[in-house]
Amino acid sequence: MTKPEKKALVPALRFPEFQNAGMWDENTFGGVATFINGRAYKQEELLDTGKYRVLRVGNFFSNNEWYYSDLELEDNKYCKNGDLLYAWSASFGPRIWKEEKVIYHYHIWKVVENEGINKTFLFILLGYETERMKSCSANGLGLMHITKGAIENWKCYLPKIDEQQKIADCLSSIDDLITAQTQKLAALKAHKKALMQQLFPAEGETVPELRFPEFRDGAEWKEICLKELCERIMDGTHFSPKTKDGSRMYLTSKNIQDGKISLSNISYISEEEHRAIYEKCPVKFNDVLLTKDGANTGNCALNTINSEFSLLSSVAVIRGKSSLISQKFLYQTMLSDKTQKTIKDSMSGQAITRITLDKIGNFIISIPDQKEQQKIADCLSSIDELITAQSQKIEVLKSHKKGLMQQLFPSMDEVEV
Repeated sequence: MTKPEKKALVPALRFPEFQNAGMWDENTFGGVATFINGRAYKQEELLDTGKYRVLRVGNFFSNNEWYYSDLELEDNKYCKNGDLLYAWSASFGPRIWKEEKVIYHYHIWKVVENEGINKTFLFILLGYETERMKSCSANGLGLMHITKGAIENWKCYLPKIDEQQKIADCLSSIDDLITAQTQKLAALKAHKKALMQQLFPAEGETVPELRFPEFRDGAEWKEICLKELCERIMDGTHFSPKTKDGSRMYLTSKNIQDGKISLSNISYISEEEHRAIYEKCPVKFNDVLLTKDGANTGNCALNTINSEFSLLSSVAVIRGKSSLISQKFLYQTMLSDKTQKTIKDSMSGQAITRITLDKIGNFIISIPDQKEQQKIADCLSSIDELITAQSQKIEVLKSHKKGLMQQLFPSMDEVEV
């Protein structure tokens, strides 16, 4: 009896020197690497200070909320600069660690590559296959975690080591571009934040630290209750619509992100339900939309949608009196440190934190005359435009990388036996 022939694939796009290099070989992640579990900690073992930082899923992709430990462990429970890690719970996926020595938590694996596979290629392949794992969640893998047995048995296809290196170099160069552009985006956001701290009065002050030359000898800013500045402060429906499809967009707090309205996960409802909601909450172009429920409370956006849409009560609509305040200035002042602190201080509730329309209406807002409002709004809006353009540039690079990977890696629909 002969052994069954191993399945093999070829990608749609190959570098010229590998056009005749033959098929990619079938393997499994367990066949090309060893997955080492981290250490399970009890809460009392996690310290505020200590000898070692403890890397957990919560800070796997950031440097927030670190815990520490003084425990001395076996070598394979530490990760060092250059080690490949994989978070298998919650926000799962790979990361190459590029910092000092840390202890990695139980919900993270250290991945040690075998001979014959390039570490950077393995990192890229793990990321690529993670997306397929998520798409197969209906088959039992689940979005919240993946078992060690499941990933070790997950099929993968590999070319020879020199082709792995070529692919890794190509995709890593795009990653370097994305990283550089992301750092530029972060610098723009930091610049705007610092500028806002100077352009708006600090707590207890009646003038800002920085004023445009023509306003340096101007009057002090006035502190006015928001409801006195506005002609409408309202929110959307307090009842979830019964329809799940239709011709009218239905926005919730999830659609207010990074100072913009995001339509990537927009819902739709029927015309009939929309009419009932819109009659009570008629959103207009340039209205300020402020999230007032849950973890996203304080997110804010200017409405740039010309057509009618419905809102859930998690979003407040704020429309200033044109004779008193510019909508663009109102939007920027809602994002200022002073107003954001007021929002956080006004939140109540345990299961779901929220702020009420009454509390929003009672916010004290500092405003200059309208000419100075317009100057500040124009300045900050120009930075917003740069931030938006930079964000779009990053998305184009990510889209380019994704499309390139789909060509540089074989399609699983093209398996030959």
